Amino acid sequence: MEILMPEPQIYVERTLAIIKPDVIDKEEEIEDLILRSGFHIIQKRKLQLSPEQCSNFYGEQFGKVFFPNLTAYMSSGPIVAMVLARNCAVSYWKELLGPSNSLRARRTHPHSLRALYGTDELRNALHGSLSISSAEREIRFIFPEAILEPVPTGQRARDYLNLYVKPTLLAGLTALCKEKPADPMIWLADWLIEHNPNKPKLQYHISQEEHRG
Repeated sequence: MEILMPEPQIYVERTLAIIKPDVIDKEEEIEDLILRSGFHIIQKRKLQLSPEQCSNFYGEQFGKVFFPNLTAYMSSGPIVAMVLARNCAVSYWKELLGPSNSLRARRTHPHSLRALYGTDELRNALHGSLSISSAEREIRFIFPEAILEPVPTGQRARDYLNLYVKPTLLAGLTALCKEKPADPMIWLADWLIEHNPNKPKLQYHISQEEHRG
């Protein structure tokens, strides 16, 4: 009897999902809804972003009236970031989220995730990438080790190298020359991991000051 093996799946599109600070206690429930909606969770990370990192992440919103409140809200506690994959991942995730304003979502899309878990226009429970290009940028920000296709080429690649790679590499090589370690390759590799400019600050514990506050 011939056993038919399932064909391997190729995830041609990915998007970034973020469970925001005020609904972090609903993490398992939300993840279950995501999986039952046909998504695969490729990567997952729990972290806390600093206000500066939030400003960089939401750079496209800079200058808007709500920007200070947005960065304060997103840096107010831990978040859960996930890379979701499926066919047409960006558009399907946006559809599942519903309108960005949770109050309007409850009127027009009552079964959407923001209608179910969000509070208002700012505290709307979940983030989703707006486009494929936004998804690529946001996934690289939260998961800097991720390999995404297509790999930048031409002027886009040169811009990326000049903005992100060369300044960090130059600082690392300068530090290497000053330190003169016994194993320069290993030392430089460790230095680059430690000084990755896109590396989010992980939330491992609550400080004594936070306990007292």
